[in-house]
Amino acid sequence: MDFTLTAEEWTAVELSLRVATVASVASLVPGIAIAYLLARCRFPGLSILNGLVHLPLVMPPVVTGYLLLMGFGRRGLFGAFLAEHFGLVFSFRWTGAALASAIMAFPLMVRAIRLSVEAVDRRLEAAAGTLGAPPLAVFLTVTLPLIAPGILAGLILAFAKAMGEFGATITFVSNIPGETQTLPSAIYALLQVPGGEWPAFRLVLVSIVLSMAALVASEWMARRINVRMGD
Repeated sequence: MDFTLTAEEWTAVELSLRVATVASVASLVPGIAIAYLLARCRFPGLSILNGLVHLPLVMPPVVTGYLLLMGFGRRGLFGAFLAEHFGLVFSFRWTGAALASAIMAFPLMVRAIRLSVEAVDRRLEAAAGTLGAPPLAVFLTVTLPLIAPGILAGLILAFAKAMGEFGATITFVSNIPGETQTLPSAIYALLQVPGGEWPAFRLVLVSIVLSMAALVASEWMARRINVRMGD
C-alpha cells in the first residue's frame, strides 16, 4: 500500500486549502456584520434576510451552483460585468470554487457568531457607553472580544464546510485538474475510473487529517482566548 500522494493529488490538496482559506477569510467581515444585524436589529424584512442567509443550507447544492453559473458565468448578469470591467472571472476558475464554497459555508459562520452576540451581557456594553465610549468603540473593545470564541468557531466551521464542498462547486466551476479540482472533486473523479479506489482512499485520509487538525486548532485557540478573557 503506497501512501505517497501523486503530484496531481498534492495539487488538489493545495487547491482545497487555498479555496477554503479564501472562502472563510473573505466571509469573515460580512459574517460578523450580518450576524450582529440579525441578533440586535429589528426591521421589516428581517425574516426575509434571515431566510436568504440560511437558504444555502436547505437548498440543493446543485441549485446554488446553477444560480452562480447563471449570475457569475462569463455571460451572466454579474459575471459579464466583472470580467469586462475588472478582469475578474469566476466560472471554471478556482476563484469560482472559492465563491461557491463561501456561499455554502456562510450560514454556518453567521449562525455561530449570532449565537455569541446574543449571549453577550448587554449591561457591559451599556456600562462602556455611560463612560462616554461611542458605539463603534464599544463594539471593538467590549463586544468583539466577548464574541471572539464564536467568531473563531464560525471561521473554523466555514473552513471545514468549504473544504468539503462539492455539489455547488462542481456545478459552477466543473472538475478541472489543477484549476478547480478540489479534494472532494478529486475523490469523485478517482472513484469513476478502474483502480481508483486506493488513490481515493488516500485523499479521504488526507481530508480526515485536515478536518481533525482544524478542529483541534480551533479548540486550542478557543481555550487560549477564554484564558486571556479570564485574566
